Amino acid sequence: MTAATRTFSWPSRVRFVDTDASGRIHYTALFRFFEAAEFEFMRSIGHPYGRLDPAQVIRYPRVHVEADFKAALRCDDDITTQVAVERVGGASYTLAFTVLFDGAEAASGRITVVCMHCGTGKSHPLPGDLAASLRERIGP
Repeated sequence: MTAATRTFSWPSRVRFVDTDASGRIHYTALFRFFEAAEFEFMRSIGHPYGRLDPAQVIRYPRVHVEADFKAALRCDDDITTQVAVERVGGASYTLAFTVLFDGAEAASGRITVVCMHCGTGKSHPLPGDLAASLRERIGP
């Protein structure tokens, strides 16, 4: 597997609702782009969040999020959000995001997701098939 196949890309566009009074992307909107790209990435590796069984006793809350803004993103900008698996632990994983505009990096960030047992509210080992799928895609 090459580094190029380890990175998932999701094209989208900055909408008016994503901007603030300065005309640039609102800082919270960037996390919605990360989440949408994450959602599509998980679907692409065969583990769509939309298929979570309500009877399952595990869920996947975010325990850490961060973002860095490197260039202005404005309404109607055509962007690509790249997703890469940065780390896979026993009960959590970290995804790294890069937002490209006109071929240059405009923003980046990370989200750490933990597998949690709903009954205890504590971390729970990642399901083996999910962990394996994520580990196959750990970046260079």
